[in-house]
Amino acid sequence: MEKANESSLIGFVLLGFSDHPRLEAVLFVFVLLFYLLTLVGNITIIIISYLDPPLHTPMYFFLGNLSFLDICFTTSLAPQTLVNLRGPEKTITYGGCVVQLCISLALGSTECILLVVMALDRYVAVCKPLHYVVIMNPRLCQQLAFISWLSGLASSLIHATFTLQLPFCGNHRLDHFICEVPALLKLACVDTTINELVLFVVSILFLLIPPALILISYGFITQAVLRLKSVEARRKAFSTCSSHLTVVIIFYGTIIYMYLQPINSYAQDQGKFISLFYTMVTPTLNPIIYTLRNKDVKDALKKLLTGKLCFLQT
Repeated sequence: MEKANESSLIGFVLLGFSDHPRLEAVLFVFVLLFYLLTLVGNITIIIISYLDPPLHTPMYFFLGNLSFLDICFTTSLAPQTLVNLRGPEKTITYGGCVVQLCISLALGSTECILLVVMALDRYVAVCKPLHYVVIMNPRLCQQLAFISWLSGLASSLIHATFTLQLPFCGNHRLDHFICEVPALLKLACVDTTINELVLFVVSILFLLIPPALILISYGFITQAVLRLKSVEARRKAFSTCSSHLTVVIIFYGTIIYMYLQPINSYAQDQGKFISLFYTMVTPTLNPIIYTLRNKDVKDALKKLLTGKLCFLQT
């Protein structure tokens, strides 16, 4: 019993990239840069989406949710990662690990569902333009956002319940730079077959079905775009769709690689570097890919920089 409780008293040592001490300084700059870009980009999107009336649309309502989510998700991981990369102390308390695990799981799972909702919004906008306002009404948008957040919370509760009850028997050297379910399962000193089955089932629900639905929706969008007579309109539409799909592929692809591989091979060096993409890179790309090519956003940014945007509310 004393050994089983030792990890809860000592906490965990996040081994992270300690095998590459010279690389840690580079990774510190990398994580810090992307964290700051995530904060600046997503906070900007939230501000202009709230202050500029032309952006009071379902698309930017969901983008505002995504931006807020990305800020919280990265903040739950980046500060601890920076502390561990900067100094010799690479520990995290048991309570800190639990909080980081629950928050990152809830937010990451929410994003998986929210990206599907945003693809649905784009499908209705392109394929059902005359009915868009009626279908994507404020009530439905709020319900879809609520379902996304609730689904993420449910996923987090399921994983946390099954993972945190495992005994670690004094093992507190976590071979990762963050607290994640597969890394913790690898640390357990009992049979984790049931936990791995739960992880597999939940991963299918959040990591395989959502991207499949997104690809189906963009398939219908592609068919609608091909019917456009304007070559320039088709070019812009395909450019936008390809950008969105690039973010989707990076986000889902890297997480699928990490969560649907055998537990025994989890958190090897390659996996740690891959996990940097969905924890640090994707939250930075979302505001860039989804907004910077949009004329309304560019106009709102100009108003914000010139001090005119804040007066639009009065």
